[in-house]
Amino acid sequence: MNLVFVPLVVYLLLTLALALWSRRQTRRDAGASAIEEYFIGGRTMGGFVLAMTIIASYTSASSFVGGPGVAYTLGLGWVLLAMIQVPTTFFTLGVLGKRFAMLGRRLHAVTVTDFLYARYRSNAVVLLCSVAVLMFFAASMIAQFIGGARVFQAVTGYPYEVGLGIFGFAVVLYTTVGGFRAVVLTDALQGVVMVVAAVVVLLAVLDAGGGMAGCMQDLRAIDPGLISPSGAEGRIPAPMLFSFWILVGLGILGLPQTVQRCFGYKDSRSMHEAMILGTLIIGFLLLCMHLAGALGRAVLPDLPSGDLIIPTLILRLLPPFWAGVFVAGPVAAIMSTVDTMLLLVSATIIKDLYIRYALKNDVSNVSQKAINRMSLCCTFGVGVIVFLASFNPPQLLVWINLFAFGGLEAVFLCPIVLGLYCKSANACGAVASILTGLAVFLILSAAKISPFGILPIVPALAAAVPAFLVGNRFGRPVPEDVRKVFWEER
Repeated sequence: MNLVFVPLVVYLLLTLALALWSRRQTRRDAGASAIEEYFIGGRTMGGFVLAMTIIASYTSASSFVGGPGVAYTLGLGWVLLAMIQVPTTFFTLGVLGKRFAMLGRRLHAVTVTDFLYARYRSNAVVLLCSVAVLMFFAASMIAQFIGGARVFQAVTGYPYEVGLGIFGFAVVLYTTVGGFRAVVLTDALQGVVMVVAAVVVLLAVLDAGGGMAGCMQDLRAIDPGLISPSGAEGRIPAPMLFSFWILVGLGILGLPQTVQRCFGYKDSRSMHEAMILGTLIIGFLLLCMHLAGALGRAVLPDLPSGDLIIPTLILRLLPPFWAGVFVAGPVAAIMSTVDTMLLLVSATIIKDLYIRYALKNDVSNVSQKAINRMSLCCTFGVGVIVFLASFNPPQLLVWINLFAFGGLEAVFLCPIVLGLYCKSANACGAVASILTGLAVFLILSAAKISPFGILPIVPALAAAVPAFLVGNRFGRPVPEDVRKVFWEER
């Protein structure tokens, strides 16, 4: 057997073992409902696990494959741009964490859509948000499956289909079997693996390139733009930099995959620990990986595609066995995003659509075992569909994830933030915001229009906010019982 392949198999088996252990723990927990236990783990996350699961669910193929690949092409300017993402954990928990946790327990909310329905009492909001989750998560998950399969192909030499089968089987199985507990525990493991792998890869690049000074000299010789904030050939203009502050800065408050984590932590101390740990770890991780991609141009200047830089660096600079150990870093980043999205898509189908509309929120005639079986089958079914859709893949690009990010933010950002902090926000405003933001984003993305070099998410949000305010003036006042639930202290 290929020596690179052995550590990868061991790593995947370890994730499956964690899933089985999580399954046993779930069965012992009689204090939470089947829905709460399977989808948010009974709200029991501590600080370290909370920090690592937010980081792991946020980072993905774009952080370990696509992002360093763009840094390889454009240089240190992209490293600077990527560091905009450092406050992800701090910002999410600082702005949303405390109120989301309290309201989640008060409302028994499991998904972000649960929260939005309780806030706006609107079926239109639920259906629009559910469709957005299914559409954009599906695109992002397919990209992650393709990325995972290509990493396997690059490091083991086995065909793409073999890598896709192994990767798909592992991630679908452990997410299906273990539910939320398995996802957060494997996210914690994967977060540690990602950090260690990032450090090892960066040190290997610096050693091969003759240190930082040697790498910088080589980059300057290739193209002086590679060491400039504006990037090679000036391809990172100031408007793009501003756009990224919106897309991966302010906009992260509209990402359901990170926002949902605010429902699942144990107490305030856990939240505060996660804010500090998460900020330090994600900053270190992103810096190491993107710097490795940018400096890797000095070591391997002639790669046909930037997306190949991290797997190629690992294979060429490390012995085969250790290459297999540390290639688990990009694999972990991809798996940790897929498992989160897979679970959220399943929650959307079971909780937001089936229970809410088919059962009319009445689960009294349905046993906890039946709900659990439905959740298992739904998660597995969605995983199989995404797996099958990943054959005959298109070119994996970092922009696939950024497109999914932008679409979700255009839909969720205004309803979440304004619904949480604006007492007069109503359903009419939320629907107007969702429809306007999504329409502007899709039209600009499809037409590939970037006014003044600005990404589509900026005009989409610029249109969504006034649409919310205008719609708000024509909607019905917020019901008194909603005001009491959301703003009366208890």
